[in-house]
Amino acid sequence: MFDTLGEKFESLLRKLQGQGRITERNVEEALRDVRLALLEADVNVGVVRDFVEAVKKDALGQEVLRSLTPEQHFIKLVHRELIRLLGEKPAALDLGGPSPVVVMLVGLNGAGKTTTAAKLARWLRAERGRTPYLVPADVYRPAAIEQLTALGRQLGIPVHPTTAGNDPVNIAKGAVAAARSGGHDTVILDTAGRQTIDEELMGELERVNAAVTPRQILLVADAMTGQDAVATAQGFAGRLPVTGIILTKIEGDARGGAALSLRTVTGKPILFVGTGEKPEALEAFHPDRIASRILGMGDVLSLVERAEKAYDRAQAEALGKKLKKNEFDLEDFRDQLRAVKRMGSVAELLGMIPGMKKMLKGADLGDADQELRRVEAIINSMTNEERRNIHILNANRRKRIALGSGASVADVNRLLKQFTQTKKVLKKLGSGALPMGGVPRGTGPW
Repeated sequence: MFDTLGEKFESLLRKLQGQGRITERNVEEALRDVRLALLEADVNVGVVRDFVEAVKKDALGQEVLRSLTPEQHFIKLVHRELIRLLGEKPAALDLGGPSPVVVMLVGLNGAGKTTTAAKLARWLRAERGRTPYLVPADVYRPAAIEQLTALGRQLGIPVHPTTAGNDPVNIAKGAVAAARSGGHDTVILDTAGRQTIDEELMGELERVNAAVTPRQILLVADAMTGQDAVATAQGFAGRLPVTGIILTKIEGDARGGAALSLRTVTGKPILFVGTGEKPEALEAFHPDRIASRILGMGDVLSLVERAEKAYDRAQAEALGKKLKKNEFDLEDFRDQLRAVKRMGSVAELLGMIPGMKKMLKGADLGDADQELRRVEAIINSMTNEERRNIHILNANRRKRIALGSGASVADVNRLLKQFTQTKKVLKKLGSGALPMGGVPRGTGPW
């Protein structure tokens, strides 16, 4: 996420380091690089101009010019301005008012409205204790109805029965009535999209809005479309009382133009970001954390929050007792691998650790997640008895495991060897070992 922009800022800092003091000429050169970096990241031209001017105004002050570590002060100013650009403080989703509260999702085809509707419903239930009711109101794409129904079933969240061809206004009215009688406090409407904004689409959305008066109208925008996402946001906000934005596919957005432009251009806050395909891959948007990630400062708070959600406290305590008794086995190890996978990709997680991006620069982490899946497949191909007691794994059993997992016998042997070495280390560490520290060196990308 934002890798390209982060690399540009890193290069800029290297130019400033070791100069002792920053002169007005240094500032001008640095800001020229900042301007180019933002433009190459597909940030709106007007946003870039205002951003550079704001940084320049502060950077030419005596505090920076007389500093012994000018590059640190300069990056502090850039960091502060990035936070301001992104919205300064997290914007809360207001769900006040009579129940059920209606949240309408709008956007173009392909932005991820349907999966976002399910993610939002899950988030509201888990984080706010709400009782959401999902409504597939995209009657022009039958697959959207089927998809949302399947996602609702997977998450255990009720979905309003809808058939293709029905009037979206009638669907919305009926869904609100059904939610009220069913005791649900939040209705999430997944509306139809188009490839482009057109009169027919906007007219239909305006009728739905008039019929059920949503408390929130959230625009779902694809971060990877850059300035197109900004233009889309302006188009929707011009016809509908859009209250906020959900930025999807942010994990694949190496440039960051949409995230850095939307708040300023539309005046609407970014409420959430979609960070992957899984139902739990929806996070509240924190401007300060995103700014830190862009500048390579990491994002420890988000990492801790993901860990807290991925790890069950009771399981962690049980694992701690096992570690003390040196009873940690491959079943426990597999549980830890699955927890790490729920937190996100290896590259993304490492990028949240301050300084790690710089340390790993040039390292190929593309196969890291694949390697984790291979290790899990090997463990899954074992019997319960084998996972709990690796000493019974003779040559024939190892061949069977390799065949069943699609790995080689050498892969199986390497996993067992490194796991044995890890157990010895954990035994020495005793209770000081953390659950996530159980990843044996050599069994994955480390």
